[in-house]
Amino acid sequence: MQKSPSTSSLGPGGLDLSQAFFKPIRDASPPSTSNRNTKISVIGAGNVGMAIAQTILTQDLVDELVLVDAKPDKLRGEMLDLQHAAAFLPRTKISASTDYSTTAGSNLCIVTAGARQIAGESRLNLLQRNVALFQKIVPPLVQFSPETILLIVSNPVDVLTYVAWKLSGFPSNRVIGSGTNLDSSRFRFLIADHLDVNAQDVQAYIVGEHGDSSVALWSSISVGGVPILSFLKNQQIAYEKETLEKIHKEVIGGAYEVINLKGYTSWAIGYSVASLARSILRDQRRIHPVSVLAKGFYGIDGGDLFLSLPAQLGRGGVLGITNVHLTAEESKRLRDSANTILQVQTELGI
Repeated sequence: MQKSPSTSSLGPGGLDLSQAFFKPIRDASPPSTSNRNTKISVIGAGNVGMAIAQTILTQDLVDELVLVDAKPDKLRGEMLDLQHAAAFLPRTKISASTDYSTTAGSNLCIVTAGARQIAGESRLNLLQRNVALFQKIVPPLVQFSPETILLIVSNPVDVLTYVAWKLSGFPSNRVIGSGTNLDSSRFRFLIADHLDVNAQDVQAYIVGEHGDSSVALWSSISVGGVPILSFLKNQQIAYEKETLEKIHKEVIGGAYEVINLKGYTSWAIGYSVASLARSILRDQRRIHPVSVLAKGFYGIDGGDLFLSLPAQLGRGGVLGITNVHLTAEESKRLRDSANTILQVQTELGI
């Protein structure tokens, strides 16, 4: 990430302090645009795709929203349902089509489409069907929007973000997975609930795989700017590691519980992805734990793979990776999580 002098924070001797916090991503300058019209395309009009679309509309993030799905009747029904709310929403052009040409000129393409698991089907076979689906989705998105940023939400998100990167031919900063952004929100909520504080005052990350091998970064948690574990130790307040592990397990099991209760997740992922869209399109340069090309960061060097790390997002996509301090145990768990993803990719033969 190359910062202009006007945006750099210079310390003594002309040292750019931003380099102490972020490891920059090459080729992360924002694409040139000839007009100010902002366009998002959402691929997949299921529960997740529509929750994302609805949240984006209510937050006034775009001038044009496009829905793409393989089911024309449902697609048209969803489009009309949103259009009929025009009097209550910020002015946005809403369109829908089964034809990918309607996505032309998108600034951001959000992919939520994915094959559903058939009873008795192996996880590997499901993955292979999703890879075949992505082979039909990603190339036309690239064809019609060669300067877009791809945001992958479909699960398993880390492997499919890697697949999208390989299929697109894009630089890695323009292919992002929603990753553990929602997991981290659940984490912050549970910590806030445990401490009886506002979740917005809790800074905490879940990193690694969006799945069972995810890693909770307990050592870097802060509440209102106060490092929580250091505070507890300094105040000689006892805490049990089992309590921390229980909270992490609740994070992992959160999605499963929602699915068991209502059949699917939608609203939380809708808000999560809309927050990513806002950071990207408004060039907010906020830090989100999202799935990025991880090779070369935090000692991960076994091969090309995507997993979640705290990343700075803006109009250029991923601008840099945050230099969060990890304990030796956290580093090991992160590398183990990377190996879990690599093993899946090896089984797929990609």
